[in-house]
Amino acid sequence: MSAENPKPIIVLENLVKNYRQGKLEVPAVRGVNLEIKSGEFTAISGPSGSGKTTVLNIIGALDDPTDGKVFVEGIHLASLSRSALSKLRRDRIGFVFQAYNLIPVLTAFENAEIVLALQGIAVKERRERVMGLLADVGLEGMEHRRPDQLSGGQQQRVAIARAIASNPAVVLADEPTANVDSSTAEKLLSIMEKLNREQHVTFVFSTHDQKVMDRARRIIHLVDGKISNDEIRE
Repeated sequence: MSAENPKPIIVLENLVKNYRQGKLEVPAVRGVNLEIKSGEFTAISGPSGSGKTTVLNIIGALDDPTDGKVFVEGIHLASLSRSALSKLRRDRIGFVFQAYNLIPVLTAFENAEIVLALQGIAVKERRERVMGLLADVGLEGMEHRRPDQLSGGQQQRVAIARAIASNPAVVLADEPTANVDSSTAEKLLSIMEKLNREQHVTFVFSTHDQKVMDRARRIIHLVDGKISNDEIRE
């Protein structure tokens, strides 16, 4: 597969997700078909309740589909055991959450390092990689601060460094600008754009933030759990 036509790393086939509310079954995602290729900088947008976060959670193996198939790097997620699924999440999928999800008692360095430690990467390699990543996201000199000693934007930078530390196939970012001010949001997006451009990190956002959509090179718009528009802007 050539660089001009990279192989899809995420494939959704007729994805369906229903939730139960009492005796009612509520559809959240209705027959979504989607491919994400390596190197994309893509936003999944839509109003509240459109299914965008559900799609992201299913891609990230944080939620199971009701029906349909999900492939990550050609692997059918439903074919994996729970332990194999956990390993795939750890090694091949990076996550950036709206609420940062940092471990309060760990420093910025330790939070960014944790996936590499779980993978058994040697201490020297972990240190070199994490120090480089924290410098890349503008946190040089803040490595030993705990989350409560960092601003919201700085905490999200740690989360970005943690997400890309293991060189994942894709980084899934769920409303990553929601809890920061506009100026900080622009800086965070610039960091992620640079990582995408220079290190070819693949990003898929779930967002209703126009700032994210303005920078995305592909916008997939969901309405009532279905794709209503899929726009590529190169």
